[in-house]
Amino acid sequence: MPILVLLSLALQIACAVHVVRTRRELYWIWIILIGSYLGVAIYVIANVLPDLRHDPRARKTATKVLDTVAPERRRKQIEQRLELADTVDNRRALAEECINLGDYTNAAELYRSILKGINANDVGFSIGLARAQVGLDDFAGAKETLDKLYAANPQLRSNDADLLRARIDEALGDPDAALARYRDLATSYPGEEARYRYATLLVQRSRFREAREVFNDMLKRAKVSPSYYRRKEARWLDAAKRDLASLGPG
Repeated sequence: MPILVLLSLALQIACAVHVVRTRRELYWIWIILIGSYLGVAIYVIANVLPDLRHDPRARKTATKVLDTVAPERRRKQIEQRLELADTVDNRRALAEECINLGDYTNAAELYRSILKGINANDVGFSIGLARAQVGLDDFAGAKETLDKLYAANPQLRSNDADLLRARIDEALGDPDAALARYRDLATSYPGEEARYRYATLLVQRSRFREAREVFNDMLKRAKVSPSYYRRKEARWLDAAKRDLASLGPG
């Protein structure tokens, strides 16, 4: 049977099932069956697409697909907003998008342009600049940024800033300080990155038993976590599974 006929049958069956599940008028099934591709197209335009526009999950999926196919799409939209209104909020949004795209140079420039006047010691913007500097491997610069932030905000408590400080300690050759920060974050950081970095540094220090315990804790935690959490943390969980396997049995 030709492939086009099989494809037509598959689309017709899918649309017919949609008719029944959504309790639409049954005459749509006849239009779909008689019209083949044309009938399917008419049904999709008249019934499926309007539903998708009003379905938050469908809109979210469509946005993810668009971001994957055209990763610069959102950045261009924010740049257009910034051209119309050069506000702190639009600069922040563009800086965050630059970080998401790995454009740390522009992100750092944007954050520096914001960290002036009343925003000179803003916590969120300072952490954003430090993230961009770490992305550029400018660990000394990131340390200076965070030191200035903590000097201005001595009571500050921030998991994100502490994770950056741990990475800075590790990069600047102070593994003991980094381990201490990672160890604290292993029980407080809202995600798996801190635990993963803690375990990998333990491996580098030849503390294999402790590293296995951290990796195993990550994977056990994932099993009882909601699916959305596992998807969000997949990068670190997959890396933990791979690294644990490479360590071999304890």
